[in-house]
Amino acid sequence: MAISTTNPATGQVLKTYDPMSDEQIDGAIERADLAFRQLQGTTIAQRGEWLTAAADLLDAERDETARMMTTEMGKTYAAAKAEVTKCATACRFYAENAEKMLADEPADAGAVKAKRAFVRYQPIGPVLAVMPWNFPLWQVMRFAAPALMAGNTGLLKHASNVPQTALYLEDLFRRAGFPEGAFSTLLVGSEAVEKVLSDPRVRAATLTGSEGAGRSIAQIAGRELKKTVLELGGSDPFVVMPSADLDRAAEVATTARCQNNGQSCIAAKRFIVHTDVFDAFAEKFAANMSALRVGDPMDEQTDVGPLASKRGRDDIHAQVQDAVDKGATVLCGGEKPAGEGWYYPPTVVTDLRPEMRMWSEEVFGPVAGLYRASSYEEAIEIANGTSFGLGSNAWTTDPAEQERFATDLDAGNVFINGMTTSYPELPFGGVKNSGYGRELSATGMREFCNTKTVWMGEGAPSGGAGAHAE
Repeated sequence: MAISTTNPATGQVLKTYDPMSDEQIDGAIERADLAFRQLQGTTIAQRGEWLTAAADLLDAERDETARMMTTEMGKTYAAAKAEVTKCATACRFYAENAEKMLADEPADAGAVKAKRAFVRYQPIGPVLAVMPWNFPLWQVMRFAAPALMAGNTGLLKHASNVPQTALYLEDLFRRAGFPEGAFSTLLVGSEAVEKVLSDPRVRAATLTGSEGAGRSIAQIAGRELKKTVLELGGSDPFVVMPSADLDRAAEVATTARCQNNGQSCIAAKRFIVHTDVFDAFAEKFAANMSALRVGDPMDEQTDVGPLASKRGRDDIHAQVQDAVDKGATVLCGGEKPAGEGWYYPPTVVTDLRPEMRMWSEEVFGPVAGLYRASSYEEAIEIANGTSFGLGSNAWTTDPAEQERFATDLDAGNVFINGMTTSYPELPFGGVKNSGYGRELSATGMREFCNTKTVWMGEGAPSGGAGAHAE
């Protein structure tokens, strides 16, 4: 695959890059291994200073960095600026909290017949990160910030359509003070991933991407006995019950579906509405979707920019057309516009049935499927009736229903009366075909740590565990 920046708003190729040679790849892995050994001699406080410096650079360079992301993958300039700010916030969160997250955890020494017993979290080495284009900075940062703070090093194989963002990330951590090789970008195609992950110096991998890519990484890692964290696709339900605030639910539904031009794994995609409020919600939702402004992503008034690729636009239009051909109803949108750029209008489709592609496939663009449910039980059945299980949303003011949704929705994330999003403070990940493992929070940081049990008998010092920060 070509490694290049192509502006989705115009289709114009702006920059191209030659893939790295085998020798260059080997050099990057060697530097990552050497940098890992260097980081083992640093303190959490030192790494925190470097990560805080990275946050400062992100804040100082926000507008320029956002413009680069918008040019590479088409997200609105406003959304890109918010993404840079979120990355800076995550860096500061881990810089400030890593010492507590990685501190030794004392155990009941008496119960295990020890003088002292505790758990120690230690880094494991270079980790390969295979990342997507849709949140080109944030997807990487939510791995990189905790991994570097834990003392690991990173090798980034980014999506081939966002090479400038990939190179910026390597340069960012270098300028922030991390040792040479602590975070390196590999400008390679997907065919090089097996070679990198099979290298004995690379200890683990994390991937955000498609089911197919996840299965491939898991297969290689399984053969090599290496840890993986996978965040794959999603077809998130957005359930609306009779007690919901319909105006607010329809407003948030519009944002939840069209955030990032509809290209988000945790964007709400299937809107499951109780029959008592179905017509009222559908009218409000379709009106809100129709009112969104589609256009130049650099224009501050634009709500929805172009999709990241022509193929992506063609794919979602084919899914919509398949539904229409089989009897679905389009409430708004659904027409592929003429002209330059890979734009697609916000679209709402209803009267969906299992034989339609939209029923079971993830739709990666600003297209919403609207489903009618006659009861709570039917709403849960539709919501869970998918191979995915990443995020989920439920709208109800009934406390009993809120508790039931929290338990019954089969997903890694459940948001009640709000839009699914990710926070550094909370674990993030999915179940079923949406992957396994978690990013973010202390849980995400520890995914790439050796959770080491330490048992000490007579003759051990009597000081309590917990002061050690490595």
